Amino acid sequence: MEEETNYRVHISSLCYINDHVGFLGTIKNSPSDFVVIEIDKQGLLVNQVTDESFYKNNNKPHETNNFAKKPKLDVQNLPFEKHNQDLDTLSKCSGGDQNLQSSVKTEDTNKDGTSKWEEGKVDVLGSLLDEKTNELLNQFASDVKEKWNSKTELIETSPELSLGKILDKNQRASLHSAIRQKFPYLITIGKNSEIVVKPNHEYEELCHLVSEEEAFEFFKYLDAKKEHSKFTFKPDRNKDHRKAVHHFVNRKFGNLVETKSFPERNHSADNPNVAITVKFREKAHKHGKRSLESQERKVTHTAFTLRKENLEMFEALTFLAIKLGVMPSDFSYAGLKDKKAITYQTMVVRKVTPERLKNIEKDLEKKRMNVFNIRSVVESLRLGQLKGNHFDIVIRNLRRQNNDSAHLKERILEAIDNVKNKGFVNYYGPQRFGKGRRACTDQIGLALLKTEMMKAVKLFLMPEDLDDPVNKAKKYFLQTEDAKGTHSLMPEFKVRERAVLESLNRFGMTEEGCIQAWFSFPHSMRIFYIHAYSSKIWNEAVSYRLATYGSRVVEGDLVCLDGDVDDEHLPNNKVHLVTKEEESANIYGIHQVVLPVLGYNIQYPENKVGQWYHDVLSRDGLQTCRFKVPALKLNAPGCYRQMLKYPHNLSYQLKEEHDADVKSEDSSIDETSLSLLISFDLDSSCYATVCLREIMKHEV
Repeated sequence: MEEETNYRVHISSLCYINDHVGFLGTIKNSPSDFVVIEIDKQGLLVNQVTDESFYKNNNKPHETNNFAKKPKLDVQNLPFEKHNQDLDTLSKCSGGDQNLQSSVKTEDTNKDGTSKWEEGKVDVLGSLLDEKTNELLNQFASDVKEKWNSKTELIETSPELSLGKILDKNQRASLHSAIRQKFPYLITIGKNSEIVVKPNHEYEELCHLVSEEEAFEFFKYLDAKKEHSKFTFKPDRNKDHRKAVHHFVNRKFGNLVETKSFPERNHSADNPNVAITVKFREKAHKHGKRSLESQERKVTHTAFTLRKENLEMFEALTFLAIKLGVMPSDFSYAGLKDKKAITYQTMVVRKVTPERLKNIEKDLEKKRMNVFNIRSVVESLRLGQLKGNHFDIVIRNLRRQNNDSAHLKERILEAIDNVKNKGFVNYYGPQRFGKGRRACTDQIGLALLKTEMMKAVKLFLMPEDLDDPVNKAKKYFLQTEDAKGTHSLMPEFKVRERAVLESLNRFGMTEEGCIQAWFSFPHSMRIFYIHAYSSKIWNEAVSYRLATYGSRVVEGDLVCLDGDVDDEHLPNNKVHLVTKEEESANIYGIHQVVLPVLGYNIQYPENKVGQWYHDVLSRDGLQTCRFKVPALKLNAPGCYRQMLKYPHNLSYQLKEEHDADVKSEDSSIDETSLSLLISFDLDSSCYATVCLREIMKHEV
């Protein structure tokens, strides 16, 4: 079949580091045959129920240094106490569940319609501008509004007003904010320390869709950029009109905010009154940013161990998000886990208390999920924030390789001993690429890196040569591009596909619509496709490296200078380029060799392997790629990955299917009745299926 052929393309070039014969068998006959337990940074298995007092002692906030940073001057820090109070009253931009409503607050407005807070802003501007410039600014703003209100077209070249040069950077920032808050229908532009004011034509465009009052408050909300705040437009029964508002907000500000529609309580089912709510997108975690870390700690964070069985990660996250009333992006985790398995991993959810999570435990059991070790923590998790994973695996139907006459048990013992001592090639596993699919995840990642958004969506919805409901729905989309119709055909358990189709129905099958569709996934899911492409290239690179130089360490190789390497966070200064003299002296071993995983902050080997990387990037049309996709807020800095890895704490047991231990002196037993129970630990980002492949010398 075609999908099987495509899968073979990914594994056909993979090689082995050991020379034993191996054996045959099957894995994942059932989820209970493949148990994955995360090992946290302290080296503890996360499935162990731990007393809550343990976490209280191990999750204290990190100490921050006592060096105070010079406060950045902005409008919020100016000494106008009333200004700050009135701003909070008017905007209601508090984190939590409060929304910024578009309705007028009469107690905060004057008879002429200007807010009392704006009067305070006059004083702010007066402190930043001289009297004449302040008057010119107010007159300019008045002229712009007068022309818009009289429906008179502005002159072809958009009018502008220069406020002159302001050398102090903090003062410029404060002035930008003060003007936009008082006059949301104006925009400010910086030109070499000069501030220029122009009409905000996006404000004018929005006024054609909603009231000027709503437009005024919406643009003030945007400029305030208060994290976790929301803005809600007035309820609307007209679906087409709501769709137009969704399109406008996402077309203009989709990288900054997201929109959702919610019906009013006690609404009519036949003609619901629906309000559009806008909220800022979650910011990606940035290391070393103390201000972001302090903001993060103000939000409630609850950690827990998630046990799931035969369940895809995104499906589990979506179900949890619905039950808790949060977004999938509010969850963080250290790594993805297999679907067809029983898996245990630590997760952290933002804006949810431990008590609230405990209240949904029974609902989760119906979905083959359990949560325990629930406790409060101070921050979210990061991808790679784990020591590794423990695996308990059953390999069934053991038998010899074709044309092998040796005793099966001897082959098994030889294979396990070899890999235990010599390691395995540290390939990314086939599940990274979507085993058995016509359109693999790395192809989607390549399309995203080339900003081919529509192609990426079509690849994501590519049907297989099967006649089940899922593929019938995908075939219908391939033929019609009818997102709404496809959504109605797509089974409910296909959560990711339905999320994409829902977005395409709202925003259209265009490049911009497809960008919005990708934002229906959390950041960790979007970046996964970029990583899948980089992983595929790394697999090809290590095969080329071993085929070209074997297990010798040669001039131009990259080696890791730190014995306790963390592949995901290995800095460039820990990577060393092997010299000719070092090659001759055999200073380094093959276990120290690393290869770069593609990104914008890596160096390449300076030998044939380095040239191979450049040739592959040219082949795929990425000669000038910076491994950043701004439209999707994706950045891939890259990292280094060791060519070889070793299993730790390996143990095994041969059993007959009826559970009697196999007698060590008996080698004539019926082979088809044998199973191998094998347990081992692997470092983070290593694949058990790849380790088993090296042991068995067989694709698993």
